[in-house]
Amino acid sequence: MQQRSHKGWQVGSLFGIPLYIDTSWLFIVGLVTFVNGLAWQETYPNWGTGLAWLIGFAMALLLFGSVLLHELGHSLVALSQGTKVNSITLFLFGGIASIDEEAKTPGKAFQVAIAGPAVSFILFVLLGILAGLAATGTPGRVLGTDLAQINLVLALFNLIPGLPLDGGQILKAAVWKFTGNRFQGVHWAARVGQVLGWTAVILGIGSALLTGNFSGYWIALLGWFGLRNASNYDRFTDLQEGLLQLQAKDAMTREFRVVDAEQTLRQFADEFLLATTRAPAYFAASDGRYRGLVRVDDLSTVERSRWETEPLQAIVSPLPDIAAVVEPTPLIEVIDRLQQEKLPFLTVLSPAGAVSGIVDRGDTVRALAQQMKWAITDGDIRRIKEEGDYPANLPLPAIARTVMSDLQASDQSKAPTEVAASSATDNG
Repeated sequence: MQQRSHKGWQVGSLFGIPLYIDTSWLFIVGLVTFVNGLAWQETYPNWGTGLAWLIGFAMALLLFGSVLLHELGHSLVALSQGTKVNSITLFLFGGIASIDEEAKTPGKAFQVAIAGPAVSFILFVLLGILAGLAATGTPGRVLGTDLAQINLVLALFNLIPGLPLDGGQILKAAVWKFTGNRFQGVHWAARVGQVLGWTAVILGIGSALLTGNFSGYWIALLGWFGLRNASNYDRFTDLQEGLLQLQAKDAMTREFRVVDAEQTLRQFADEFLLATTRAPAYFAASDGRYRGLVRVDDLSTVERSRWETEPLQAIVSPLPDIAAVVEPTPLIEVIDRLQQEKLPFLTVLSPAGAVSGIVDRGDTVRALAQQMKWAITDGDIRRIKEEGDYPANLPLPAIARTVMSDLQASDQSKAPTEVAASSATDNG
């Protein structure tokens, strides 16, 4: 599986990729140890109780070693494509490779997706050969045979064509290749994943209730996990598409004040800086033209004794020198600049070069919320503006960077042929 966050304890790193263990992993290790240890005591009484439990524990560790190698397969291919891998996490359902951004082309996306099942299939073959070299009934034969079968199941299961499984990533790449639209690929794969998830939930619960077999609940739990993640993929893609439809002019506000560039610094300070509420930005104008941005902190660069005579124009930053964008600038670029340049806001200029408005982080969230028809309060927007950062559950800079990367890759791939422009595993 490919996701964008990790939780748990860091236990080391592989090829520079941090390795984490989620708390839920301990439960599965205990469960696998218990089930296998108990079964092998009955099947191989000559092993003895202690050895049976020890081999059961070894089975649990080797199982997750297989999952780790599966995720490492995804990660190393992504690294070879120049994509950062943030972490690998082992958890309740197997493993997650947290890959920083989407592959640039459908071909590369296919390579990353198929790498995990390919590793699992290779392990199936190698473990099967090694198990065949051990004597019948020995721990080596039993461990090798069972692990080989598990890796085969792991490979085949993950090829099911629905997100968040690797097969869903492969389906996404295929639809992307056919339609030329990555978003369309994600929607197809996510919806197949949702259908498969609901099917697993219904069949699992039905099986458990009708037969009393506890494994039905486990199937339902897997289905719920897949359903939740497929829905997240779908919503995330909707959000990316929504961002692409917005420009700076859709988010900007006129929450600024226009002041006389000819007034003295003292007049400006008395009238505006001593007021109970300050505007987010002040622009100086004279003779019907904008002269530039007034940076309030620049007042401190002038001796107070000169405030009575020095005109405001003396500390004005001309429009060409300030951080600004034009009205048609895509909102993803606005979000990226606010973050990369650590700006409180950007000035939005009209085609004629006049100040049309300003846009800050709160404004971008409000515009996106309106586009997506989210319920968001003025208090939430005001809090974002005051804190100067996005909510933890809405990492817009990372999302915008991903969308920009996709667009750049699309432009580069089409430029040589002069084609006209057209319109994020594995569950071990």
